[in-house]
Amino acid sequence: MSDEEHHFESKADAGASKTFPQQAGTIRKNGYIVIKGRPCKVVEVSTSKTGKHGHAKCHFVGIDVFTAKKLEDIVPSSHNCDVPHVTRTDYQLIDISEDGFVSLLTENGNTKDDLRLPTDETLLAQIKDGFAEGKDLVVTVMSAMGEEQICALKDIGPK
Repeated sequence: MSDEEHHFESKADAGASKTFPQQAGTIRKNGYIVIKGRPCKVVEVSTSKTGKHGHAKCHFVGIDVFTAKKLEDIVPSSHNCDVPHVTRTDYQLIDISEDGFVSLLTENGNTKDDLRLPTDETLLAQIKDGFAEGKDLVVTVMSAMGEEQICALKDIGPK
């Protein structure tokens, strides 16, 4: 055996899958589901009775977590659906560049510069106004299936 210690750069998902399987009948309202390849928050679930061929069907209505589009899917309740791994992380806002990207401070002191400003008009206005006033802002970044987007904002007081 070698005496050297190996140091690995830790990545958030370590190559893990972007989704995990879950039986359609166990997915509830306010959970998450992948519909047409998009991560969605479930806003409505209805289950039909078993038909002639013996499968109850689940009708899912979901809102895309990034684009806010409404998507629907019907799946037999005994079949598996993909459920996205959805994580929320808070970062402190350092800077906003002219080209629409934000500079964020991670918990370990590094900067994260690959995120765009949100497309939601009210959130965008709150971030720009708060930053212009010199407030200390913390943004919440939602990530799912390899995508990331700013979804919320907290003011932690003046600088």
